[in-house]
Amino acid sequence: MANKYIIALDQGTTSSRALVINQKGEILAIDQQEITQLFPQSGWVEHNAEEILETQLATLNNVLIKACVNASEIAAIGITNQRETTVIWNKNTGKPIYNALVWQDKRTVALCEDLKAKGFENHVKKTTGLVIDAYFSATKIKWLLDTIPGAKEAAKKGDLLFGTIDTWLLWNLTKGAVHATDVSNASRTMLFDINTLQWDTTMLKALDIPKKILPKVQPSSFHFGNYEIDGHQIPITGIAGDQQAALFGQTCFEKGTAKNTYGTGCFMLLNTGEKPQYSKNGLLTTIAWKIGNKTTYALEGSVFIAGAAIQWLRDGLQIIEKAQDSELFASQVNQENPVYVVPAFAGLGAPYWNMYARGAIFGLTQDTGKNHLIKATLQSLAYQTKDVLNAMQQDSGITIKSLQVDGGACANNILMQFQADILNIAVNRPKIIESTAMGAAYLAGLCVGLWNQEAILNFKKTDQLFSPSFTFEKRNRLYQKWQKAVQRTLDWEK
Repeated sequence: MANKYIIALDQGTTSSRALVINQKGEILAIDQQEITQLFPQSGWVEHNAEEILETQLATLNNVLIKACVNASEIAAIGITNQRETTVIWNKNTGKPIYNALVWQDKRTVALCEDLKAKGFENHVKKTTGLVIDAYFSATKIKWLLDTIPGAKEAAKKGDLLFGTIDTWLLWNLTKGAVHATDVSNASRTMLFDINTLQWDTTMLKALDIPKKILPKVQPSSFHFGNYEIDGHQIPITGIAGDQQAALFGQTCFEKGTAKNTYGTGCFMLLNTGEKPQYSKNGLLTTIAWKIGNKTTYALEGSVFIAGAAIQWLRDGLQIIEKAQDSELFASQVNQENPVYVVPAFAGLGAPYWNMYARGAIFGLTQDTGKNHLIKATLQSLAYQTKDVLNAMQQDSGITIKSLQVDGGACANNILMQFQADILNIAVNRPKIIESTAMGAAYLAGLCVGLWNQEAILNFKKTDQLFSPSFTFEKRNRLYQKWQKAVQRTLDWEK
């Protein structure tokens, strides 16, 4: 297969991107377009699904031009996506009935409380591996069907389709021929049985969601359908939710390997092998991927606000011009930073799962300046990661010896060094930090025989290894203060 390439479509929370990757696992070109963030009410977060599609298609076209690659040279397309974000559209017109409800959206908190009051928590955990939270797709679907005039009736007639963003893109790329998802995305809906790999009728009935609106669930490396470019039918052969794609992109193929992605949120996943492992510490049990007949599971800790906290410094407080400036300003604080920022703007995820927490700043004194605030915001990403890693090790009984990192914020050396210091383990940053897109590309390439897992392992190169330097006493003292700060933000809205 000489001169064959993979296109990875990476549809994220803040942007749509496309990458062209060659047979050696090298990125030839990237194109990116930001998408509009809509906040119609406090706690509500929406995207325009048609804008997502338009920007994703534009980046696909642009990246082919940038890479000087012809449609005939493309072996396959892989898709990775922001998970849980919910779109419902009319299958006859192709038009969404409302904006996409983003994973950060909190409008369905009351629906979640109702499910808890009715005693569904144990069923949800045992069957779906999740907790009852507004984060997941299930209550978002119910809100849309209950709220949009005529939606419930149209759904029951079979005129509406539901999808997470991968499904929405796939349906449009195949001109409405394929309504499908993969197991990793299905496992994030709170409607999917991760043991039987079937939609869960108990939760569908509890939320009055017609099964006919749901997509067909397939393996992650699978020929889903084709996208036509310049008369060429390009197979779409890889789909995975962004965090599972990043785990695959980081080559965490073996049980006990872990990665952390520093994106809009912060997501740590630990490969737990071929059996689901349930958490006692607020972690999620999720499907990592399915290849052939083999399903791989993971434990996941979800931190809702990570890179979004840096965006807040830029857009909300306007104390930095661009996200990269955070490293420079943080480096000005040479002594121990007395300030703690808990960025619970959308509640707290693992291991707290407190929908009512809100952001706070602690330790302010008269000599506190913007540099302290910037550094504390950066450090909050590392502290939240430690919360999750501690829970992960307790649940799995696995001692995590090193952490693979990716995502935009992992380019920040101050953050990565502090992460190693506060965790007391080595932090490994690869040369290619586009792990999410690479995971989708690898899954797609596997399906068409462009490479195998052994070849993928050889693609990976380390950029920098950060080794811990804190004393035991310093690490514990700083972390105890963080835990104290978190406790004071819990249930703020109750």
